Amino acid sequence: MSLTSTAPTTRQDIARTISDRLHPKTWIVIVCLAIGWHVDRWSGLTWSLVAVVFAAVIPILFIDHGIKKGRWGDRNVGAKRARLLVMAVILTSVLTCLTLMATLHAPRALIALVASMIATLAALALVTLTWKISVHQAVSAGAVIMLAQTYGPWALCGYALVAVVGWSRVALRDHTPAQVIAGTILGSAVAAAIFAALR
Repeated sequence: MSLTSTAPTTRQDIARTISDRLHPKTWIVIVCLAIGWHVDRWSGLTWSLVAVVFAAVIPILFIDHGIKKGRWGDRNVGAKRARLLVMAVILTSVLTCLTLMATLHAPRALIALVASMIATLAALALVTLTWKISVHQAVSAGAVIMLAQTYGPWALCGYALVAVVGWSRVALRDHTPAQVIAGTILGSAVAAAIFAALR
């Protein structure tokens, strides 16, 4: 009896932990630092930190400010109107980063990475107008694809983590399986195409 009553809570706790730990910001930090180090070691890491500030830190600060003001409940921002507002702010921030990097001649691969983020976010925003596609999945899948293009096919093993993230989103009932699958496909396809074309 006790096992039955505690199992759902335990499952939800695990799913929440996975979803929070493997949040899009985590993937952005990992892929930026990994690609920055690969292209130009310490100088590349410096540029990576610029990308992290504009693509992860500023967006999270904006989202957290919205939570404090009561505009949305958590960092996942489920309501469509609020979600689109957050996407617009992130898109503006990342476009600023792209302009800065292009002007100051950052490593080409990092410019390609940031451009991939912009293209993915724009595609997600378009879909979000009518359907709640999974941003978690798009960002995590796109990160794995770009790491594989940079370090080799072995990095595709990262899709195991992408699958775990997908499970957590469904378990939390934040997304349906279809929304998770669609996010994975969109993130993979856009990142693969843009990053390969520009790097």
